[in-house]
Amino acid sequence: MGIMSQLSIIHLLWATLVFGQYEDYDFEDEYEESDHQQPYYFNPNTQAAVPPFPFPVECARECFCPQAFLLSMYCDHRNLKTIPNIPRHVQQLYLQNNDIEAVPAGPFTNASFLREINLSHNKIKFHMIDHGVFAKLGNLVQLHLQHNELEEFPFPLPSSLERLFLGFNRISRLSGNALEGLPNITMLDLCNNFLDDSVLKGIPFSNMKNLMQLNLCNNKLQTMPPDLPLSLMYLSLENNSISYIPENYFNRLPKIIALRMSHNNLQNIPPNTFNLPSLLELNLGHNKLKQVFYIPRSLQHLYIEDNDIETINVTLMCPSIDTMNINQLTYIRVDQNKLTAPISTYAFFCFPHIRTIYYGEQHVNVNKSTQLRTPVFRRFLTPEEYHEAEDYPETREHETEEDHDAEDNYFHPYFQ
Repeated sequence: MGIMSQLSIIHLLWATLVFGQYEDYDFEDEYEESDHQQPYYFNPNTQAAVPPFPFPVECARECFCPQAFLLSMYCDHRNLKTIPNIPRHVQQLYLQNNDIEAVPAGPFTNASFLREINLSHNKIKFHMIDHGVFAKLGNLVQLHLQHNELEEFPFPLPSSLERLFLGFNRISRLSGNALEGLPNITMLDLCNNFLDDSVLKGIPFSNMKNLMQLNLCNNKLQTMPPDLPLSLMYLSLENNSISYIPENYFNRLPKIIALRMSHNNLQNIPPNTFNLPSLLELNLGHNKLKQVFYIPRSLQHLYIEDNDIETINVTLMCPSIDTMNINQLTYIRVDQNKLTAPISTYAFFCFPHIRTIYYGEQHVNVNKSTQLRTPVFRRFLTPEEYHEAEDYPETREHETEEDHDAEDNYFHPYFQ
């Protein structure tokens, strides 16, 4: 009985270790792109008090398999040109920052338990991926293929996939059935590719019933993407050439939390376009807008800098005041417009939570930038902050780059 009890305890400890490996892993750590991020290597000399694995742990000789993470194999930053054979037990495979050009089926023959593959920052082309190599991995949840040389959306993919990163490629083709069989996808990143309206026409995004985040920034779109799913919460469309938003376009997207459409060609927006119950962040900076629009009560951060706005009609933004349902707006950025006067004080009745209005420089004349009397308006200062601002007016008159960075990164996810 004593031996059986000891074996049960060892088995329980091993199960806790394996489960904890996933519980501690934060997928958001991979979310923000950084070309300068230094790779983290485990110290192979560190001896962790880990119960012995129930079967021999294999590791490709080109890679590193730390004892502390028995289900992971690290092959990154090793100048590899080919993918090594993957042992059966591996669940996390890291092959980023190599010179890999092809993804053959051979190395994945026994890798049926893989949950995450990182092949970012390589030289992979679409035609060099063996057909169905990923589709056979029935446990795969996360796939990184950003910063490669893909010309086409890689398919087929396994139905288990939840997060797919394809940014910084050369994708200009998307087969009509490429997105079929992906019911569990929650995040799809297609930023920095060559997608245009003709490519997205007829693509059934709506079939992806669990899609919460769609990144299409830095492409060649001229119109809003069609047929988006009801589940969508984050939509990134920066740096395209979109000139208008169809009326009632967002009526079928009631769960949108953050919408980023800076650096487009938007000129006129129907007043109630953004009447969305959950919207928290709206970025329309660097467009050609001439007037403001209705602000939903949920909105907290509004970016409309670098447009052609001459006056801000607060009544359009806030047609009525509801003391039982107060507007949540706290931050507005309106620099690089054509304003000649600060926003009406009526705004502070409509938006009682406003803490910062950044006016910055205004382009009143074609060849000259002017600055409003108060570039930054801040509320809810503590007595100490108030006296400091009075003693040192420059702290009240100018906002630092750090302040801007903090506000612009309100939502940390790679959604920038």
